[in-house]
Amino acid sequence: MNNDQLEGKWKQVKGKFKQGYGDLTDDDVTYSEGKFDEMLGKLQEKTGKTKEQLKDEIDKM
Repeated sequence: MNNDQLEGKWKQVKGKFKQGYGDLTDDDVTYSEGKFDEMLGKLQEKTGKTKEQLKDEIDKM
């Protein structure tokens, strides 16, 4: 799955992702155009997972 597909899917799954990680804030999961990798970096810090693990998790949602 490429970043464009992930970005589109993110709009659908960010609520589920926040539920799974209760310490995430709205700012952590807010996507700004062209800054999807930056958002994944924030999620990495909060969850301790790699970008690939996060992308896989998003893909499964």
